[in-house]
Amino acid sequence: MSVTSPPPLSRRRLLTAASGAVAVSALGLTTGCAGGQTAPQSTFVLLDGSSLTTADLLGKVTLVNFWATTCVSCVKEMPMLASTYTRYREQGYETIAVAMSYDPPAWVLNFAQTRQLPFKVALDNTGEIAQAWGDVKLTPTTYLVNKQGRIVKRYVGEPEVRALHQLIEELLAQA
Repeated sequence: MSVTSPPPLSRRRLLTAASGAVAVSALGLTTGCAGGQTAPQSTFVLLDGSSLTTADLLGKVTLVNFWATTCVSCVKEMPMLASTYTRYREQGYETIAVAMSYDPPAWVLNFAQTRQLPFKVALDNTGEIAQAWGDVKLTPTTYLVNKQGRIVKRYVGEPEVRALHQLIEELLAQA
């Protein structure tokens, strides 16, 4: 009895598998952070020149969104991020949109002003913040952090709104 190897995957099957992986990512791949990894110690330099640290955010549920003005998905999700922030901010919810290092600061400022973004917008001129948060390269990449400063969820791509809101409500209800 001879043993034969399975036939090699065709180029078409490999491309189909790769396309599927990209599609899953584009649909908002979510990664639960089992055990709740502590959010990295970061200092966010905001558009108004002030700064905010991750330590300042303890006691709040915080969404940290890495984005770029040239990212179509990022621009598309901004109205949802703004309405989510407006909906929950009075309950102890914060949003920080971190512009990637390659995004010209003047473009970021123009975008934030013309869209009247209601939440904090930070510049990551050096790429240090993106590096600290898991070497973020794909935008949008979003982290949801609980009141204790632990990362609860990571989204690559636009989050599904209902599921995001449900998770925010659960985290706001926790002590």
